[in-house]
Amino acid sequence: MNIDELRDLFLFKDLTDVQLGEVFDAGEEVPFEERTELFQEGAPADDWWILLEGQIQLLRRAGRGEPKVVRTMDRPGLWAGGFRAWDAEGSYLATGRGAGPGRMFRVPAAELGWMVRNWFPFAVHLIEGFFQTVRNLEAMSRQRQALAALGELAAGLAHELNNPASATARAVDALQTTGDTMLSSLTHLAEQSFLAEQFVALDQMRRDLVPNALVTSPLELADREDVLSRWLDAHGVADGWKIAPVLAAAGVDEQWCQRAYVVLTDEHLEAGLEWVASALSAQSLLSEVKESTSRISSLVDSIKSYTQLDRASQQVIDVTEGIESTLVMLRHKIGRVAIEREFAAGLPTIEAFPAELNQVWTNLLTNAVDALDGSGTIRISTAAGPDHVQVAFVDNGPGMPAEVQQRAFEPFFTTKATGKGTGLGLDISRRIIIDRHKGDIAIDSEPGRTAFTVTLPITQP
Repeated sequence: MNIDELRDLFLFKDLTDVQLGEVFDAGEEVPFEERTELFQEGAPADDWWILLEGQIQLLRRAGRGEPKVVRTMDRPGLWAGGFRAWDAEGSYLATGRGAGPGRMFRVPAAELGWMVRNWFPFAVHLIEGFFQTVRNLEAMSRQRQALAALGELAAGLAHELNNPASATARAVDALQTTGDTMLSSLTHLAEQSFLAEQFVALDQMRRDLVPNALVTSPLELADREDVLSRWLDAHGVADGWKIAPVLAAAGVDEQWCQRAYVVLTDEHLEAGLEWVASALSAQSLLSEVKESTSRISSLVDSIKSYTQLDRASQQVIDVTEGIESTLVMLRHKIGRVAIEREFAAGLPTIEAFPAELNQVWTNLLTNAVDALDGSGTIRISTAAGPDHVQVAFVDNGPGMPAEVQQRAFEPFFTTKATGKGTGLGLDISRRIIIDRHKGDIAIDSEPGRTAFTVTLPITQP
């Protein structure tokens, strides 16, 4: 080629002969054939490429499948790359591949930056400022998404903790009242010279009962309460309506009451049965407190697992543990959506950054729940290969059109309504899986089925 070929390009029409000569001397002609790969997506943009002749396909990868063509350079003078002339972290946004025979002109980004700084110093300031502004906006958007997700998780966690905490508080209040009643009953029995052998017999009868004994139906329990209330009224127990529900729930029937009457007699019947009911209530309330506090403890453990609090950033982990803790954290959002688990037995542990993977599971689950719009099924499955594990999130929602699948991993691309999403969830997930873990993430969607498949190496390179 000669310098006149550059002069004919619209890109250089306003350069002086000296400037054009510097460009010509700094670059070189690069011929290509069909499917010749000239530069690669994600690689440092160390060269500036100008089309002289032919066509160049620009391809971008969207997951594990083949890269897809997003644009074709077919006009001489169109250019790509060279970003490291202004940005030390600039990388190619797509892969450039020949669509047939042709030629390109390649200029090192360092040479391009030197020339433009000498020719147009003011313009260079503007370009560098533009790059910095875009990076700042992207960082702010990612931070905003992270804060929004954190706020949603915090609200859901507060809701999850509130239920067992409220149940514990109610049980403790009721336990105090029950304890007072139990002491009052014992005082009455003592005042009425209740014998030790009588108390031992009554306590044994109480031990034979089961608090909250199962009944076949609420109707049967109500019938049992009515029978006990009538028996207690007939035997002069003034507050029979209070203790009948507790006794009925423990499986007490008329035959048990008759045996208790033999032990207690008329003199001690009311106080004795009141003591039995209070003891049963205390036992039931303590079980409720134990269950509620265990639930709180389980939630705290899930939080620690999800956030990887006080743990190393990179660990050898069980993938399913992170998925389970994410499901706990998102229970409020999942709502009525059914979750099916198909976890492979004996799944190998992997080297990974678990806190970051939990962010991926959160994004994929959130997207699936949003796609289902409140009802449907999400199937989460795991599988093992010779050197990798796979995790798949499959929902039975409406599916994603081909054009949406092609752009799904693009930053700021979203199909959600304004204010519902930032378009960064899948981009962040792609970076975590591909860049951080050297794995892959792919989409396979059709009406009624959308699958996101994550592939992770067992050992990090």
